[in-house]
Amino acid sequence: MSLWMPGGHERAAAVLPVLIWAALCGALHAFSLSPWCQAWHAAAPAVCQTAALGLLLWVLWSAELKPGQAAAASWLYGTVWLIGATGWMYVSLHRYGELPAWLSALAVVALCMALSLYMALVGGLWGRWRRQVWWADALLFGGLWLLAEMARAVIFTGFPWGASGYGLLGAPFVALAPWLGVYGLGAVWATLVAMLVWGLRGVGSMGARVLTAAGVVGGVLVLGAWPAASFTKPHGRPLSVTLLQGNVPQDEKFVSERQIPMLIWHARQILSAQGQLVVAPETAIPLLPSQMPDGYWDKIKGGFGPASGRFALIGVPLGDFEAGYTNSVAGLSAQSILTPEGMYRYNKHHLVPFGEFIPLGFHWFVQMMNMPLGDFTRGPLNAPPFVVLDQRVAPNICYEDLYGEEIAARFRNEVQSPTILVNVSNLAWFGEQVAIHQHLQIARMRSLEFQLPTLRATNTGATVVIDHEGRVTHALARNTQGVLQASVQGREGATPFAWWASRWGLWPLFGAALLMMAMGRWSVRNGKLGHAFAGASGVGAQGGPAIH
Repeated sequence: MSLWMPGGHERAAAVLPVLIWAALCGALHAFSLSPWCQAWHAAAPAVCQTAALGLLLWVLWSAELKPGQAAAASWLYGTVWLIGATGWMYVSLHRYGELPAWLSALAVVALCMALSLYMALVGGLWGRWRRQVWWADALLFGGLWLLAEMARAVIFTGFPWGASGYGLLGAPFVALAPWLGVYGLGAVWATLVAMLVWGLRGVGSMGARVLTAAGVVGGVLVLGAWPAASFTKPHGRPLSVTLLQGNVPQDEKFVSERQIPMLIWHARQILSAQGQLVVAPETAIPLLPSQMPDGYWDKIKGGFGPASGRFALIGVPLGDFEAGYTNSVAGLSAQSILTPEGMYRYNKHHLVPFGEFIPLGFHWFVQMMNMPLGDFTRGPLNAPPFVVLDQRVAPNICYEDLYGEEIAARFRNEVQSPTILVNVSNLAWFGEQVAIHQHLQIARMRSLEFQLPTLRATNTGATVVIDHEGRVTHALARNTQGVLQASVQGREGATPFAWWASRWGLWPLFGAALLMMAMGRWSVRNGKLGHAFAGASGVGAQGGPAIH
């Protein structure tokens, strides 16, 4: 639409309120992922997120927008949502990467605008294809939503931070997580929101609309009251663990003259820990072995000889500048120090673009930043576990636990499948509030998906123990230095999500998305089927004002 065409100004004036409304809805969605929303009530994030999407759909349903206009509104919703959810990246780029403030802000906004193009496709295609058949339109929207969230998760290495499923930890249907994973959970939610909005705003008789809305709400409540299925069971004896939180300021972590107190504190806590397993955060020792003080690493390894009966997982970069280096977790025990390398070694597989590897064509951008150790070598996807007594402990590093389908690869071999998950992180790069809160939500979702406990040892928080039902059972205060001691019970078995994702990744969900979209489209083209379902709710298959 051109403003210079007859009526162009009037049409633009009519669309502008919709765009403003879409931006406000996106801001509400972003707020649902914040710690301040969670502080109200455990269910507040799910309520706010549902209200955000529901209000957007209400407007799209009512305004009779053209597909391009619906795409613009959805794109703006997604952009504001992601800026609010990932704005903490500005801290790492400006404060620690030393980029100018304007360039840091521009980089964050540009990334969120690009990632929201998937949301634009959701709005545009739904606006073009929907035809006021309530169940078909809802399936179509849910399928498009699922496809968009997975596209954001996998294309160009993926960045699915802030996916809708993470806001549903307090929702009744979170019990679907071990069946469908976070993206499937988000798709069910999006489909139900579309059904609910149709019930409140759709065409047809008032009785039919109220009945539809009541059915959706009632179905959700019944699902929430249904006993959750248990797919894992206790394995072995409980493990006593010690988790370290150094609270080292990021601007001191890689400055050589300020590293001595940090190195002393971590070494002292690792060697004196009372638990059977001690876990230190990502880059707790931020030096390659050749850079460490003489005898430092040997002294730590010496504390885990045959007489100790103790185990450790320590975040440390390994390798050298000539052969390449990795962001790693070193595992120490009486058995591991006897291996040729002298340790168990987990190397991070899913590296962070710009922070841990340089995408093709972006060396100029990375060279502007002050980022140490910025080009790591990638580790294998399906790494073996670290055996601690009778538990199989599976470490991952920082934002790797955002990719449940990659963690699922470790369940392919039942004999080596994890009984405890461990995440080591350093979120000091990203400020003191939002990123810490959101990463905890991500870790809780992983525990739900796999029905396994998760240990998190972090530099600034959240250092916690999460049980197999996604509940935080032990926690340290954030942004403080401390030691967390707890007992954790490992579990064995595989959830449905772990089973199918370990074999086929996200492909089953891609198939489900296409099936949902096909069912929505087929109902429109098959007159009998469309009229049968639409007639049950008092709506003609082609009745009502479609978005053109």
